[in-house]
Parts: sequence; structure tokens; C-alpha cells
Amino acid sequence: MKKERCKRLIIFLEVMVLIGIMTGMYAYLWSTYYEGSVLIPFFRRGNVAMVWIYPIMLLIFGKLFGIFNAAVATRVDMVFSNVFNALITDTIIYFVLVALLRHYIDIKPLLLLFIAEAAISVIWVLAVKAVNNVIFPPHRLLLIHGDYSLKDLVIDVNERSERYTITEEVNVNRGMDVIRSKIEQHDAVLISDLPAETRNDILKYCYDIDKRIYTLPKITDIIIAGSAQIHLFDNVAYISKNYGLTADQRLIKRVFDIVVSSVMIICLSWLMGIIAIAIKAGDGGKVFYRQKRLTIDGKVFDIIKFRSMREDAESEGPQLATKNDNRVTKVGAVLRAAHLDELPQLFNVFKGDMSMVGPRPERPEIAWEYTQNVPEFNFRLKTKAGLTGYAQVYGRYNSTPYNKLRLDLTYIHNYSIWLDIKCMVMTVKILFKSEAREGVEEGQKTAEKNNDI
Repeated sequence: MKKERCKRLIIFLEVMVLIGIMTGMYAYLWSTYYEGSVLIPFFRRGNVAMVWIYPIMLLIFGKLFGIFNAAVATRVDMVFSNVFNALITDTIIYFVLVALLRHYIDIKPLLLLFIAEAAISVIWVLAVKAVNNVIFPPHRLLLIHGDYSLKDLVIDVNERSERYTITEEVNVNRGMDVIRSKIEQHDAVLISDLPAETRNDILKYCYDIDKRIYTLPKITDIIIAGSAQIHLFDNVAYISKNYGLTADQRLIKRVFDIVVSSVMIICLSWLMGIIAIAIKAGDGGKVFYRQKRLTIDGKVFDIIKFRSMREDAESEGPQLATKNDNRVTKVGAVLRAAHLDELPQLFNVFKGDMSMVGPRPERPEIAWEYTQNVPEFNFRLKTKAGLTGYAQVYGRYNSTPYNKLRLDLTYIHNYSIWLDIKCMVMTVKILFKSEAREGVEEGQKTAEKNNDI
């Protein structure tokens, strides 16, 4: 426990060092380039206020983008969070300065500031990760599981070897005496797919001996976690309303969708025109591709995408794209790599079939196959399908149906407009992650695997 408290303090101090460096650079910029241009010069307190507003914004937006998650975030995530934090802050500061000076100012000094901050962020991330890996070695995890195979889970955890290491596995059928003895030999416990009674016993035991525990939630866990707490006299109760977003949330989300989609359509119209010409010149086929998809309450709509495959790509029936899919055209490969094939979906958002953020719109045929093994898969339809989403940001293209469901339900039960904004911002990160666009394995028509639970 003392070690974890120390880690939190060290991470906090590390972040404050980075913010302090960025603030110092901005303070120099303000005093050198902009302070003398103010029509009515500030007194000393005014200049101090103009400097202090910078770290405050860094902290506010940094909290939103997870800059304090250095203990669990990857290097790429940390760099992205800090760079985007600086970009948002510098952009706002620019417009604040324009308002103060009452004319558009030279953006080059702020642009140079941002470039310097981006470079420092990369250096800072590499240094912090190197130091923290030495001070805080990876947690030695005990994996406690049931009858389902967790091979993919082990692979995913071991990809973060600087943070976690599964040193031993134990089947729940070995009994609680064996499990307790093994828990005491490890730094932390990872549990998945356990009967409720057994899982509760393990949770209570780990709580009693101050042992860290990671739990892969069941669907009911996510529903309860998103519930509101109320008091029934001297009893604490959780209320789950189970109807998705409230009326006011849906209204705010719809207004947000209309504004964002219309602005993006106008700003990206030139790019969509170039893409349309490239597709037509590539093989002379159709530019757009329409496909039946599912959205809120199981409603079927026609999704619009730039065609990235041959026109006869599904002559053998509906199926997801596979790795190194030979149906993908040369132009389509570029579009899919950059996710540009999805730009026409902005018209679906503007029309109201989709939202900017929400569960991935699945094909009815594939969704039906998923529900055969995961009956709760349709729980995702409590809200509109999204152009991007929580599962798209934190999962993969080939994530299993059960994992997609868990991520989408987490989004639905924790919805806020800020979460939508965060998902949209974090979507940029997907462009730099190849696993986010990987297809399913050869021979698979869906993302379903034998170890889905």
C-alpha cells in the first residue's frame, strides 16, 4: 500500500515537472513577444494571471486526456495525451491573445512553442517510463480463471510486460485453500469467468489482506457500475433504469452531432472530392458503397462508405475484412489505413441514423451470429451507432463480440458529452495504431472466437 501511494506521488510530481517546463516556456513567450503588444499594459498581477492561466488549462485538459495515467498508459498514449493537451491549450491561448490585442497576431511564436512542447513531451515520456520501470517493477499477477480458455487475455497482458506479468495461472476448481496460498505469493490477482460466489470470496479475501485485484467484469457488473446510488432509509441501493440515455442527454447529443457533422462535411468536402476521383480512376467502379447496418433499437439503415474493395467482394456472403484481404483495392488499402473510407458516414450522422460517438454499427447478419453465443449483444442498441466510439478507441477492429459488448456498455452507462469529446479526440490516436485496423484471421467471417464467454 505504501508503495502504491509513493507511486502516485511520484507520477504526480513527474507530471507537474512537465507542466512546469511548459509553463516556463509560455511565460518566456508572453514576456518576450506578447506582453508589450497589449493596448492597455497590465500591471504585475495581470501578467502573473496571464501566465497562471496556462498551467490551469494544461491541468484541466490534461485530466480529460489522462496525463496522470502514466502508471498504466503506453508510451504512445502518454505522448499523444501530452501533445494533444499542449495543442488544445495553445489554440485557446491564441484566441485569448487575439481577444486581448483586438487583432490577429503572428501565430509563429505559438507554433514554435507547440513544436518545442511536443519534442519535450516525447523526451519526458521516455525518461519517465525508464525511471518508473526501474523504481516500480511490473506486478506479478496470479490469473484465476474458470473453464474458458483465456489465451488471448494472457497475450494482451503480456504485451504490457513493463507493467504486468502473469507469472502463474490457477483454475478455480483447485479450491479456495490452494487459491489463497497462491494469492499470498503474488503482487496482484487477475480474475475472470468465475462463479459469483467464488469471485466474492476471492474479492473479500484480497480486500482483507490489502492485495490488489484486477477483475474482468461480467455484463451485470457493468450495468451495476453505471447505476445511481440512492438511500432507502438506512439501506444503500443502486438503481439501474436500463433505458439507455435520458431525454436531455439524447437532445444534447443530437445537437452536438448536427453541429459537428455539418462543420466536418463543409471542411472536408475537398478531400472527399479527391477520394471520389481516385476511386473512380482506380477501377472505374462505383465511388460509394451502401450496406445495411443496425442502430438504436435494432433499426436498420443504409450506411455510406467510400468503396475500398472490389465490387464483387461479397459474392460469397457477408464477412468482415481479413488480414491482407485480397478483395481490397489499391486505393482502398490507403483509405482503410487512414480510415478515410468512413468519411461519408458524416452524412449518416447529419441525417440522424448515426451519432458521432456510439457502438460500432454491425451488419444484421453478423449481429445475429454474435447473439447465438452472446445473447446480450443487442444491449449495445440502447443508443445510436457511432462513427467512432469507446470500443473503437479502446478495443480493436477484431475484438471479440463479448469484449465489444463490455466496452460499449461501459460507454452507455457512463455517457457524458465530455466522454464523446474525449472519444473523438482519442480517435486520432487510432491512425497510429495498426492493431486498431487489423482484420480477422483468415477463414473467419466474423470476430467470434472459440473462447468468447
